[in-house]
Amino acid sequence: MEKKSIKLPTRDEVPQELTWDLKSIFKSNEEFEKEFKLVTAQLDEVKKYSGSLAKGAKTFLAALKAVLKLERRAEKVFVYANLKNDQDTSNKYYQGLLSRTRQLGAKVGASVSWFEPELLALPAKKLAQYFMQDTELEAYQHLISKITSQREHFLSIKEEELLAGAADLFATPENIFGILNNSDLEFPEVRDAQHNLIKLSHGNYGKLLESSQRDVREMAFKGMYRTYQQFQNTFALALSSHVHTHNYLAQKRSYPDARSAALARNNIPVSVYETLVQRVNHHLTLLHRYVALRKKLLKISEVHMYDLYTPITKLPARTYGYQESQAIILKALRGLGADYIAKVKEAFENRWIDVVENKGKRSGAYSSGMYDTAPFILLNWQDNLESLYTLVHEMGHSMHTYASNTNQEYQNSDYSIFVAEIASTTNENLLTQYLLDQTTDPYFKAYILNHYLDGFKGTVFRQTQFAEFEQWLHVQDAQQQPLTAKEMNDFYLSLNERYYGADIFNDPEIAYEWERIPHFYYDFYVYQYATGFAAASALAQKILTKGPEDYLNFLRAGSSAFPIEIVKKAGVDMTKAAYLDDAFALFAKRLDELEQIIADLS
Repeated sequence: MEKKSIKLPTRDEVPQELTWDLKSIFKSNEEFEKEFKLVTAQLDEVKKYSGSLAKGAKTFLAALKAVLKLERRAEKVFVYANLKNDQDTSNKYYQGLLSRTRQLGAKVGASVSWFEPELLALPAKKLAQYFMQDTELEAYQHLISKITSQREHFLSIKEEELLAGAADLFATPENIFGILNNSDLEFPEVRDAQHNLIKLSHGNYGKLLESSQRDVREMAFKGMYRTYQQFQNTFALALSSHVHTHNYLAQKRSYPDARSAALARNNIPVSVYETLVQRVNHHLTLLHRYVALRKKLLKISEVHMYDLYTPITKLPARTYGYQESQAIILKALRGLGADYIAKVKEAFENRWIDVVENKGKRSGAYSSGMYDTAPFILLNWQDNLESLYTLVHEMGHSMHTYASNTNQEYQNSDYSIFVAEIASTTNENLLTQYLLDQTTDPYFKAYILNHYLDGFKGTVFRQTQFAEFEQWLHVQDAQQQPLTAKEMNDFYLSLNERYYGADIFNDPEIAYEWERIPHFYYDFYVYQYATGFAAASALAQKILTKGPEDYLNFLRAGSSAFPIEIVKKAGVDMTKAAYLDDAFALFAKRLDELEQIIADLS
């Protein structure tokens, strides 16, 4: 019998109830164009305030308001254009709309670029007088404090202008990486599970590593890194140049080192980073146990790096429809209280979510919105457990955004990237606990436990491994030690061996993994995935045992204080090791449970 080909629907074929309602942002494209023109007209108005911050409190306040008003209106324009483009990236009109909006964003950035250097040029005593003279400035206290807290690290206005003008030059290593990694690499053809010859790509590599057929995994793994090996010297030059630039800028701004400079943006103590690395290394025996369990269940004599992503428990046969998944999520999150659940229902009912895949739609999933819009969610629903987890994850982001926006003024609403993954991962933790509590099926329970352990492995252990490598790169460069491909390969290979333990076969190809990680160009970004996951684990347990109020206050806080302070008020002190040790204790508990279920089923 001939198989029917399944075609993706075009955008206009998707049922309206499964699409987001962007008319709540702008009722029409004409209304968008009107706002676009108003933002453009406001550019010159903001520039007029340049050079005026020293003229008195009222002028200072007027300038600050003008800058924020422009940024707020421009942000709304961008959100609309970006969402419209992502719902169908083949639509030429919305491609143009987004391109124009990005150009407008660059103009907005240029028109307000004078503000921070001019603010920092104000003597602290004079700024204090402004607050005494005009109490309306108190609403902007934290925003101004975030800027002035780095006063000693800013240069003269002229020097800052020179550095700003060189921003494109400083971004060259990352741009080289992007072009090489996304455009120029030519990957080989490999066989998939059905023995079809397919072109290996970034997109299908992960799926191939999940294959139950070991030869498929091995071929994909070796094919991927054989390609990277050919370009190791170019990647090494790009990454070492980026690290050197980062060290150079930190030095010129009088920071102790590049890591301190990166963490200072959110007022994060370096001890948070160091404690993470120390506690992860202390608990590496748990990762070694998990690798050993993989070895046992996969019935292999040695675990290769390409064996770390294939499922070791049976995939549940059941499907998860979108409507059913909504009901599960409402039950899983009920511990967060009636108001939270009511807002999740509003997201479901008022079309905040673009649900199904259509031709031309952006892949993946995200939550996106701003102060004057709903926090919209993009999905590509597949009726499986992974889609359920994706929805609850993105709902965490959206509820964080909603709570922040409705409880803070605009200038204090945009929460820090340091806490961004906490709310989403807390929701995942609550869903995991709910699914474990609701099932008596040992096979399903084993799958959920393994899903959690794999997430922990990939987020806490793996991202901390990346963080260690990133710090080593900066230290080597600061000490004027060579950073060629050989040094990077050798250190990464030894680091990988230490993390995964005696049961791993440390495939020589894994030495090149650093080449394909874009986050190494984000300046000490990756550690936040690990700290956020561990903090979410602690917060989820607190919600289940003590109630949600402290956590809800965390969601409402936005950026009204520095992120470490906000999380501490919720009950997690990220300057100490306890929250990490608690997360590892939960990992150990669930690893014990999985091992026991497997023993009982044997």
